[in-house]
Amino acid sequence: MSTSTATFDTLDDLDAGQRVLVRLDLNSPIEDGEPQDNRRFERHARTVRELADAGHRIALLAHQGRPGRDDFTSLAGHAEILASSLDRDVAFVGDIYGETAVDAIEALDAGEILLLENTRMCDDELPEEVPEAKADTAFVQSLAPHFDAYVNDAYSAAHRSHASVVGFPLVVPAYAGRVMETEYEANTAIAEKEFDGRVTMVVGGTKATDVIDVMNNLGGTVDDFLLGGIAGELFLRADGAPVGFDLDPEQGLYDSQWASNHELVESMLDERREQITLATDLAYDDGGRRAEEVVADIDEKTVSYLDVGTSTAEAYADVVRDSEAVFVKGALGVFEEEPFSVGTVTVLEAIVETDCFSVVGGGDTSRAIEMYGLGEADFDHVSIAGGAYIRALTGQPLAGVEALKRS
Repeated sequence: MSTSTATFDTLDDLDAGQRVLVRLDLNSPIEDGEPQDNRRFERHARTVRELADAGHRIALLAHQGRPGRDDFTSLAGHAEILASSLDRDVAFVGDIYGETAVDAIEALDAGEILLLENTRMCDDELPEEVPEAKADTAFVQSLAPHFDAYVNDAYSAAHRSHASVVGFPLVVPAYAGRVMETEYEANTAIAEKEFDGRVTMVVGGTKATDVIDVMNNLGGTVDDFLLGGIAGELFLRADGAPVGFDLDPEQGLYDSQWASNHELVESMLDERREQITLATDLAYDDGGRRAEEVVADIDEKTVSYLDVGTSTAEAYADVVRDSEAVFVKGALGVFEEEPFSVGTVTVLEAIVETDCFSVVGGGDTSRAIEMYGLGEADFDHVSIAGGAYIRALTGQPLAGVEALKRS
């Protein structure tokens, strides 16, 4: 198989001894007001450590939550977690581009690391605008003169046209960090690599539009789409099965999506029937225990389905074992609850057993790897991106990547 290369500069192109502004994505779960460690810190630590070891003076930008939400908070705690991942000091300043921040930036020595305050506490950051407008903000214009280079390592925020993502590359020489580089290469691989054998995509999650867009973009590359999750139920409904309905009108998981997308789902089944595999059985909660129903035997939906059935999971695993490349977007069930992890985990275990090229991502799906004792090293890439991963799979440009290419 062959690969294409990205058209942006990376850390390999960065001259030594620079003062570098680095955008990370450290957005984390917040519990009792404190950020919780997740794989993002460890991933980004690779880029930060490499820059520090090369003697650069490093200031970091990151965000946490959105204004008005419970998880919108300072990054002081994030600095401590990142320092632990790096095993070296990370200073923190509760300022973004004011005098306090600038003084701390100017005081940096070679190899020192400084984390600035939550970018979303700056009014210039959030509105989605064109890069030129973001580059002209006080945020960018005030910080940029203090840096020799800008590094974007925040692939998972690359679909956002925010000041810290798209503004700086227009005014400072810009480079991709290691997370940005590896995520970009892996997540665009399905469209850009040529595979000699079977290419399979496991598609789950909650949004039918994501599934439709992925199929439209990758239908010429993927041989088999294996469906599950809420989106899988909606496709079963289009196929005539009495599932994919809201049991409670207030639930809003199925019926509103059906009203908006049923024509597209039905046409997708007609056009790509040979490529699409639907669940033949589904699992539900029966008094705290996992129970299953064969789809062909369901007369009326009376329970909420929380996973594909065991027979479906095993059939999907067989397809995976016969594939040269497997891509996973979204979970096949509510894997956070152990009884309903069968579909997702069975497929992941089959990937581990198979000598195939594999990429796992989309929302929280990658968390199942850690939860159920699988190793990230057994997959070619485990994405930490959600929305950016979906956009890559559906062929949409990522604002942050495009900004790097312009630099």
